[in-house]
Amino acid sequence: MSVLKPQATANATPAADVEPLEQRAAAVQQVPLQDEAAPKSELPMDYPRWLTQELRSDQAGEVGAVMIYRGILAVSRNTAIREFAEHHLQTERKHLAEINALLPRAQRSRLLPLWRIAGFLTGALPALFGAKAVFATIEAVETFVDQHYAAQIARLDAEQSFPSLRATLNQCRLDEVAHRDEAADNLSSSPGMLLSTWCRIVGGGSAFAVSLAKQF
Repeated sequence: MSVLKPQATANATPAADVEPLEQRAAAVQQVPLQDEAAPKSELPMDYPRWLTQELRSDQAGEVGAVMIYRGILAVSRNTAIREFAEHHLQTERKHLAEINALLPRAQRSRLLPLWRIAGFLTGALPALFGAKAVFATIEAVETFVDQHYAAQIARLDAEQSFPSLRATLNQCRLDEVAHRDEAADNLSSSPGMLLSTWCRIVGGGSAFAVSLAKQF
């Protein structure tokens, strides 16, 4: 199979075909807010403090997820990996737009530049080592994300509040589970000691990032 290459637009000059990574990442953040489209009972100002913090961590996480797949695409020239990354990048962009619509800019994490860098490296570094490292990393990331969303959904269920928001978070969770399972299915063998250590670092780093994003 041929290596996938970025496609040029019809009217662009060759020099303009490749945008700087920071510019492209910033463009993802320019999704128009859609708070007015939410039911009145679920407007952001009605969220309790704990839920605002959770949504802040979700928004930061989706920014990081977009950058993970951008990092993979910046490094890998493996056709199968690129197809995997391009497909799931579209899903993460959709998640980011949905969370952006729920959380005003003023309430988002102040550490977004850090999450962009961390996400990019989380994708780019394993891509240097091939498909197995990429798929093991995605499985580790999405395993954590599944647990993270599930805990939020469980609390919403316990409090019987914000059903529309709960549905959105659950759909995001199901998409992440699908990413995890697809990555696991693509692993040709169990990760060795070094890769397993890396995956534990990724999982622990994700948990630490969430705790920071909730506060800052």
